[in-house]
Formats: sequence, C-alpha cells, structure tokens
Amino acid sequence: MTFDYDLFVIGGGSGGVRAARIAAGEHGARVGLAEESRMGGTCVIRGCVPKKLMIFAAQAAQMADEMRGYGWCHAETGPFDWHFFREKLDEELNRLERAYTHNAEKSGVEIHHQRARLVDHHTVELADGSRKTAKHILIAVGGRPARIGIPGEELGLISDDLFLLEDLPRRALLVGGGFIACEFATILNGLGVDTMQAYRGDAVLRGFDREMREMASLQIQQLGVDLRLGLSPTRLEKDAGRIATHFDDGTVEHFDAVFFATGRQPYSWDLGLENTGVHRKESGAIEVDEWSQSSVPSIFAVGDVTNRVNLTPVAIREGHAFADTVFGGRARKVDHSLIASAVYLRPHELATIGLTEEQARLRGAADVYSAVFRPMRSMFAGLDARTLMKLLVDPETDKVLGCHIFGPDAGEMIQLAAIPITMGATKADFDATMAVHPTAAEELVTMRHPVRRIREETDPGAV
Repeated sequence: MTFDYDLFVIGGGSGGVRAARIAAGEHGARVGLAEESRMGGTCVIRGCVPKKLMIFAAQAAQMADEMRGYGWCHAETGPFDWHFFREKLDEELNRLERAYTHNAEKSGVEIHHQRARLVDHHTVELADGSRKTAKHILIAVGGRPARIGIPGEELGLISDDLFLLEDLPRRALLVGGGFIACEFATILNGLGVDTMQAYRGDAVLRGFDREMREMASLQIQQLGVDLRLGLSPTRLEKDAGRIATHFDDGTVEHFDAVFFATGRQPYSWDLGLENTGVHRKESGAIEVDEWSQSSVPSIFAVGDVTNRVNLTPVAIREGHAFADTVFGGRARKVDHSLIASAVYLRPHELATIGLTEEQARLRGAADVYSAVFRPMRSMFAGLDARTLMKLLVDPETDKVLGCHIFGPDAGEMIQLAAIPITMGATKADFDATMAVHPTAAEELVTMRHPVRRIREETDPGAV
C-alpha cells in the first residue's frame, strides 16, 4: 500500500514537533503534522514559557525590598501595568510560534493548521474533510485543565485563561495545591492581586517530600497569599458582578475571578480512537508500551496524552526516541524512573530528583542529610527567607537516592545535581567534590553527617 506520509503527527506541541523534525530532518521520512490551535503547544503558548515570564514580573516588587536592604534606600516600584506586560508577552509567544513552525517546515514537515481525527489504523481526516494516509501515526495532543465538577463551575476560569485576561482581577481564588495552583497564586500575589488559595490537603504539592511541602506552604503564606488548607469550594454563583464561592466549611467568599488549577486530563476525546481499537485507561490516557506504541501497531503516542510523566522535557525525549526507533534504526527507550523537576515559586523555588523521604521509608532504610539556613543574600537584606537542602542516601551502597532543594534558583541547581545522581553517584562522590564558596549550592557537598536514619515503615503518612 502506498501512503501519503511515512508519519502523520497529531499535535504541534513539544513532543509532536520534536518527533516530526527528527523523523523528517534527520531520518528522511515524509512527515505531515496537524495542529488545531497554535504551534508550540501547552508549554510554549499557555504553560511553561509565559508562566516563567510572569514569575519574573512578579518578583520585581520583592527585588525592591531587597534593594533597600542593600542601601538603595529609595528603591520603589509603582503599580504593575498588565497591558504593557501582556503586549510584550504576546509578541514573544508569537515569535516562538513562528520559530516552531519555521523549524518544522525547514526540516521537511508539512503542517496542516487544523484538527485531525483518526479514521482507521492508517488514515486521519482533517477538519476540512480531506483525508491523509500514513504508515505510522503519532498522537501528541497533550492534556487539558480539569475542573472539579461543582455547580456553577462554568463561572470559573482554567489556568490557560490567566494569559488571556484583559485586566487583572482585584481579588482572585486559586483552587488546587499542585504545580500550577501554587505558581499562579504567587504570580497573582506578586502582581498586586488580593489572592486566596484553597486546597483540600494539609500541605500543598502533594507527592513532593513532606519537609519541602511544608516549606512551600509557609512561604506562600508569608508572601501574603491567603492559603486555606483543608478547604474546597462546593458551589459558584453570580452575585452583583462578582462570583460568590461557597466552601465546604459553610463560609462564602466573593471574588472577581476563580481559577481552577486542579490537575489536567489527557486530551484524548473526539480523536476518533473508537475507530481504531486503541486502548485507553480510565483517566483517558492512551495506553502505550515502553516504545510508546499503542495497542494498534501503527499508532503511537507521546507526552501528556499518555499520562506517564507530564513534563515538557519528557515529551521531547519520548518524541525523539520514537523517531530514532521507528525511522532511524536506533532503538531507544525513555527511562521514566529518575526525572528532575522544579516548581517555580517565589522567592524560593522547589526542585527535586529521586526518592522523597516518605518513598525512601517505604523502600527501606535511608540516611537523611539536610541543612536549613538563611542564604547570605537574604540575611544581609534583612529578609527571613529560608533555604533547605536535603540528600537521601542508601546506608548500604552509599548511593544518593534523592535530592531536594528549596531555595533561590533551585531549578538551576537541580539540573546540575541530576547529572551525577542519574549516573549513580554516591555520597562519597559528593563529599569528594570541592565546594564553590560562597554559594548556597555548596551545602550539597559539605553535609558530612546524617541528621537521622529512617527505617522501613508500612505507613509512611501523607505523601
């Protein structure tokens, strides 16, 4: 059978574009790609990139406080100009979208700016009714924000909407306690919005190391965010131009905007999967094996739509490995067992790789090395920001099982720490590394004695 393409990719985000570019540009495959929205996907257009730029903007007022502590006694910030920022942000996102499109086309990828649905194992139908055939089909459509299923939730916004606001609200509610909710709460607070964050748990960032969660929760509160733990909304109603929000403790609060940041779902609906027999999990995630291949041999999937590890670099690595395996004659799998990540709070970030203390306790014994201190920069300025460095070490093999950092530029530090940890470094390797002084990161190589040894428990508590 003759096909229109060797590969057709559904989704123009990070994973899909990487797979398309490698397959076409490096391995000579005939590649088509369909994207229903904007090239670049969630990370570039409505996720990582605009969020990080907003974090930078939100930090400016706090920088003025720090400057005064260093002698710039009249350093002040005026009111934040959202419209000025939005215009610059839109220009940058447009530039990035053009770059994604140009680089894909330069590699030989034919782009269709419309939605595509599966017709059968080798055929997709575009929104204009035309059909394209391909020997292989890759689904890389990512995920979409989820709501929580309460009456009146249509009055609320999702995380994507923050980047599209015409004006900033005077008072806003963030519902959730994960990456997005915590980052957006600190952003809005830093931009001058009276911000409340409601989360049903007893500490934000479920799944992270407990000590780190507690540090993050405390910092969010110290910033001025009204963090309400153990609290969930039950109903939203319109009330004199505002949103009356009813909570499960019986209270009612009024907001100008309510944002749901309660997780994301694989964007696998209305893709025509029922025409193919591709298996999905209860969550909607497409089931794939270690090669990113679905239950249908000609159909593959990468990125958040598979709900393995929902991070942009993971989607990129999966897309690249897929292209090398199928078109490059180099079989490559992606190891999802050890992946670094960072939460871009302010002023201190949270970054991690490997086991948390709670996970290490389930595994068996582990030595905990940690240091809590006020960084030189903050202490001199009179600020009370605290940094926490933590290593988890196997007492039998001396291998570093996990590294957790809460502090300035923690994301930058964890990227470098991830290299030796991924290589299987031991605590002795860290100890043998000369410190760079004065830095916060030197604590990672100067902690000589464990503060405690944890032993295996059947109930590690809330993780």
